[in-house]
Amino acid sequence: MRMTVAEQILARASGLPSVKAGDVVEPKVDLAMSHENAALVINQFNDIYKGTNLTPKIWDSSRVAVIFDHRVPAESPKTATNQKKVREFVGAQSVSKFHGIRGDVGGICHQVLPENGYVRPGMVIVGTDSHTTSHGALGAFAFGIGATEMASVWALGAAVNIEVPATIKIVVKGRFKKFVGPKDLILHIIGKLTAQGANFKVLEFHGPTIEQMSTSGRLVLCNMSVEAGATAGIVPADAETERYLREEAGVAEPIESVKPDADATYDQVVEINVAKLTPQIASPHTVDNVKPIDQVLGKKVHQIVIGSCTNGRLDDLAIAAKILKDKKVASGTRMLIFPASGKIFRQALTKGYVGTFMQAGAVVMNSGCGPCLGIHEGALGDGETALSTTNRNFKGRMGNPNSEVYLCSPAVAAASAITGVITDPNQHQLGRASANSGERAVRPTHN
Repeated sequence: MRMTVAEQILARASGLPSVKAGDVVEPKVDLAMSHENAALVINQFNDIYKGTNLTPKIWDSSRVAVIFDHRVPAESPKTATNQKKVREFVGAQSVSKFHGIRGDVGGICHQVLPENGYVRPGMVIVGTDSHTTSHGALGAFAFGIGATEMASVWALGAAVNIEVPATIKIVVKGRFKKFVGPKDLILHIIGKLTAQGANFKVLEFHGPTIEQMSTSGRLVLCNMSVEAGATAGIVPADAETERYLREEAGVAEPIESVKPDADATYDQVVEINVAKLTPQIASPHTVDNVKPIDQVLGKKVHQIVIGSCTNGRLDDLAIAAKILKDKKVASGTRMLIFPASGKIFRQALTKGYVGTFMQAGAVVMNSGCGPCLGIHEGALGDGETALSTTNRNFKGRMGNPNSEVYLCSPAVAAASAITGVITDPNQHQLGRASANSGERAVRPTHN
C-alpha cells in the first residue's frame, strides 16, 4: 500500500482504502481537545446554529476534552468569567473529560490526555493548541486547529478538508552521552531542518534510540515537532506504548498499533547519531537558532524555568532534583518549577523532589502553562534573560518583548541555576545524576 503511519490513520478515519500525500480528506475525529480557549470555540459553535430551530449539541460529548491550564488559577475577572462560561457549557453538554482547576486530576492538557489514557494509537486527535502534536508520541495523528475549525468538529465530528501531509522519516541511532537527552535531540533536529523545513509535513520517528526511549522522551520529540513547522510528529506504537498505556494510564481495552508499510513513500529521510550530540541551546529569538552549549557558555541568566508540556514530567524533575540536591540557586537568579500535572506534582512530593527544589531556593508552582507564555506567572523584566525547558523563545514569549529566552534541557537548566550562567553540567561538579531522562534505562516506574 506504500502508506506512512499518518496516511494509514487518515485513510481509516476517512473510510478510504488508501490515501497519499496531497489528497484532501475529511477524517472522523476520535478526540477533540480545548483549554480555556474553549470559550471562543463556544461562541463559534453557537453561531453555527443561529437562524435555525436546532439546539446546539456536540456530536459526541465523550470524544471532547476540555482542560483548564493556560491561566490557572484565573488571573483576572475576564478569565474567571470565561472559565465560568466553559464550566456551564461542558456541564450542559455532558462533557465527561473535563479537567478544571484541581490538584488531583488537573494539569497541562498535553500531559492530562495521555496520563488519563485518552490517547490511543491510530486516533485522529485535534486540539485548539499548536502543541497538540505531542500526542503522536503514542502513535496517534494529532494536530492543532483554530477555534472556528473546532466549532465545526464539535458539530460534525469530522475535520473538514484536510490535506494529507507528506512525511519526513527521522531515523535515530546511538546512545546519548551523559546530560544529553530527548530535548537536545529535538532541538538539534529543528536546527537542522529549520523552523520551516517541515512545513505541512509529518515527522515520523524511527531507529534503535527511539525504540529504547520512554514515552516521556517521545512526548518531548512530538511536542516540539511543530517548531520545525510540522503538522504532526508520530512515533509508531510499540511495546513501550503499550507499557505506558497499561501501567501508567490504566488502559485495559485492546490496543491496536499502526505501523508504516515497508515500502512507504517518504518525502525525505534524515539520519541522526545521538552519540555525537552535546547539550543543545536554542538562542533568541527563534527555536531553530540552535547552538551547541559551548557557544553560549557563561551567558548570565536571571530566571530559570523547568516544567511545561515539554519537560515537566517526573523524569525531568528527577534529574533536576539530583543536580540541585544540597545545592543553592545562585544569588541574583530566580528559579521557577511547574510540574506538568497534579499527578506528577504529587509523585514529586512523595519522592522528595519538591522539598529539594524549595531547599535550593526554587519556587515550585502549580501545574499550568503560565510561565511558558508569561501571561500571569513568571514574566520577565526589561533586559532580562531566561533559560527555560519550555518549547518557544519568540520575542515576547515570556511576557516581555524586551527580554530574551534561551531553551534547554532540564539538566542544563538545573546546572545553570546553581551558577547563574548558562552551564554545561558535564563540566562542573554538580552531583552524580543520570542525564538520559528519555532513555528506557532510567525511566521512572511512574510518569
